[in-house]
Amino acid sequence: MKQLPFEPPTDHYDKHIEEIDEQICYLMNQRKELSKNNPGFPTKQLIASWSRKYNFYEDYLNSVFANFLSEELFKPVVEPKGFLKNIPILKSFEKDDRFFSVTFVRQYENASVVHFTIDGEDGDDPFPRNFREDHTYFELSIEGEGTDYDCRNEGGGGSGGHEAYTFIVTPALPDDISKYKFVFKEYKIPFQRPTGFEFTI
Repeated sequence: MKQLPFEPPTDHYDKHIEEIDEQICYLMNQRKELSKNNPGFPTKQLIASWSRKYNFYEDYLNSVFANFLSEELFKPVVEPKGFLKNIPILKSFEKDDRFFSVTFVRQYENASVVHFTIDGEDGDDPFPRNFREDHTYFELSIEGEGTDYDCRNEGGGGSGGHEAYTFIVTPALPDDISKYKFVFKEYKIPFQRPTGFEFTI
């Protein structure tokens, strides 16, 4: 999804705190490196203790540490340009009552767009899957040789037991579909909690 340009909330900046702000950035980077970019989340006891010690509201600290988990959301968005062709994939995976498939890939000069669908029985459930409390979503990675692909979930939706999603993959995938596989991992929201369910097609 396209990001809106960021506008600072104020024109004022106190130059006396510039060194402190840079130190905050240094510590954030050190935190990421030491945790191998998988820091988890401070316990409620730690949040409560730091709240008292440093005079912050607990919910404010929760918000700060929650934002540390969402850095990937701010990665610059690649907009596919220069449409070349559609490549039929027509590969699938089935589990319980759900049928997962990659129908086709749209090839562009600078990216590929992967079309992913989920079909199942919704029965009498009046709420689409993406409005339920136990909503999950999938992230895509590409298993191939020699290239590190960035895969961005562009969202989607559906109803009546059918859902459709798109992923922007950069750089563009090879036209030869035998050179790579699609790996889908399921997560719960918020905060990207893995469910343990994944499959390759």
